[in-house]
Amino acid sequence: MTPLAVVCCPDKFRGSLTATAAAARMAAGLRAAGLDPLELPLGDGGEGTLDVLLAAVGGTRRCTSVTGPLDERVEAEWAVLADGTAVIEAARASGLALTAGRNDPVRATTAGVGELLQAAADEGVSHALVCVGGSATTDGGLGAIKALGWSLGGLRVDVACDVATRFSDAAAVFGPQKGADPEQVDLLTRRLDRLTAAYRDRTGVDVSALPGAGAAGGLAGGLAALGASLRPGFDLVAEATGLAAALAGRDAVVTGEGRVDGSSFEGKVVGGVLALAGAGRRRAVIGGEITAEGRRELPPDVLADSLVDHAGSEAEAIGRAAELLEEAALRLGRQLAGPAAE
Repeated sequence: MTPLAVVCCPDKFRGSLTATAAAARMAAGLRAAGLDPLELPLGDGGEGTLDVLLAAVGGTRRCTSVTGPLDERVEAEWAVLADGTAVIEAARASGLALTAGRNDPVRATTAGVGELLQAAADEGVSHALVCVGGSATTDGGLGAIKALGWSLGGLRVDVACDVATRFSDAAAVFGPQKGADPEQVDLLTRRLDRLTAAYRDRTGVDVSALPGAGAAGGLAGGLAALGASLRPGFDLVAEATGLAAALAGRDAVVTGEGRVDGSSFEGKVVGGVLALAGAGRRRAVIGGEITAEGRRELPPDVLADSLVDHAGSEAEAIGRAAELLEEAALRLGRQLAGPAAE
């Protein structure tokens, strides 16, 4: 009997597994269940997207010394794909992880992202993709804009966004995650409002009208003010990795991420994969954790498993993520294959 053909296409499990490692563990579990898995790790424009695109498309890595989120120097990796597109992750130049728990949400700057874009332009790159997840910043992209001298200099820039947050809402939505207290959120919101007016006056672009302009604390909007295009990150990655073609030749799909919640169905990998696969294909989701909201959002025909449910605690689920993910894939693989064998 021909084994059930499955696409394994997870995002990263933040804090424990990259998307590539997660796909490999999923595939191992599905293979043990007698299925035929294809590994296709994905991203949505957040951290890890650079590695996903390099694995899918090929290319070369670069490393440039730039201004970090708190003005220190950091060595930021970026890449040039085989088709000549530069891929820049904001998290590698202006990321919250770079602050080592000492972020200053008011002072944090996106200057390093602008410096990476300039480095790409200096190498003769004509197209750049900026992945904006994981930033420490709420500067509205002003640091990046200043580093670029208020011009993209002919560089065509796409910004991969995984949220639809408005520019003026960036501080309220993301500021607390970056260490901002209520007073700082109010200050940052007023600063974003002033920047909205400044960008409109200087560039003619009204960033307040652009869905997703608030991504990365307004970095997306700041780049858009210079002429960058804001695009759903999942769509960009799905196109680059050939996800639709992979699904077309397979019977089932298994996806997942570290935390499956309501936001997972608003432009992120889990929701995007389930929608693209459609109800006519067998579908399953594995989460490090699946919240009550996440379970409500899951279509009724989708199988689901949570690592936390089997680990007993979030800490243990993170520490044993690889082992638990493979076990979850084995369980779900048997369920997916069951009806096919009848």
